[in-house]
Amino acid sequence: MVTISVCMIVKDEEANLSRCLNSLKGIADEFIIVDTGSTDKTKKIAESFGAKVYDFEWTGDFSEARNFAFSKASCDYIYSADADEELDEENRERFLKLKDDLLKLDIDIVQMYYCNQLAFRTVYNYDRELRPKLFKRLRRFVWEDPIHEQVAIDPVICNSEIEIIHRPAENHAGRDLESFRKAISEGRYLSKRLHNMYARELMMAGTKEDFIKARTFFEDSLKDNNRTIDEIKEACCVLAHIAVIADDTKTLLKCSLKDANTEMSSEMCYELGEYYYGQKDYDEAIIWFFNAAYECESILDLRKSKELPRLALAKCYRALGNDEQAADYEREAAEVEKGE
Repeated sequence: MVTISVCMIVKDEEANLSRCLNSLKGIADEFIIVDTGSTDKTKKIAESFGAKVYDFEWTGDFSEARNFAFSKASCDYIYSADADEELDEENRERFLKLKDDLLKLDIDIVQMYYCNQLAFRTVYNYDRELRPKLFKRLRRFVWEDPIHEQVAIDPVICNSEIEIIHRPAENHAGRDLESFRKAISEGRYLSKRLHNMYARELMMAGTKEDFIKARTFFEDSLKDNNRTIDEIKEACCVLAHIAVIADDTKTLLKCSLKDANTEMSSEMCYELGEYYYGQKDYDEAIIWFFNAAYECESILDLRKSKELPRLALAKCYRALGNDEQAADYEREAAEVEKGE
């Protein structure tokens, strides 16, 4: 059977850590806990599980801390975990079987399902998604092809049926948004993936202040010829929200037209609905909220095509004195939110 190092970066996780480590007992051969500045009992809890605990000065870079944790691992495979995750008994059994099977397989990375995102109000738009979680610590390089030989560099990836339950005690969007701002202030260019994550976290959990602070970055995105159409649409949605807050009709028109160059997003329709609702033009607002709910698809915040525009339609009909229609939309919003 292969050996597994569980590597984690933590800070003030006393409410979660025991549950996480308990669910990994019998699977992990060592726990590597990298603490970035806890002031609670996190380190004592880790030590009670026999973990190797290392202090690491937080720099605002999650990858740097994660790489440090990986550097301390000594087992065959490294399982990258967070303190607010856990495995139930069924998935513990799946993991133990995988641990046995890996001895016979040449696998570099194992992906597992990350679950319960929507239930715990995180900034993800899904309940279940595959993520790379288990990594071979020392990779064996192999030459291939009988002539013009080359080293095989693509990792062998296996998709497992293991499900990891994510139970965050709080939404980390504020912390994450500050990290985005820090990276940008240091001159780092956000990749397409991070551009999407920044826009998504803003749209799902950003405060008015967060949006205002993000304005310059997303204005620059619109001018950046290296940005893709998807990134331009993301920037337009963020800037449209800021325009509604600021009652900036010129920017709202500009962003909505750019978004409409391709199929208009539910987010943009929702912002237009919010604008017209603020102008007390309820009939026009209804058109855009309806489009958000029934005619378009979301690109950042799934709720903008689900319960939120339906609740907004109810709000409009109540303003028009049509309580019966409003109640219908409220019922539908509740059903959509429950997934019915």
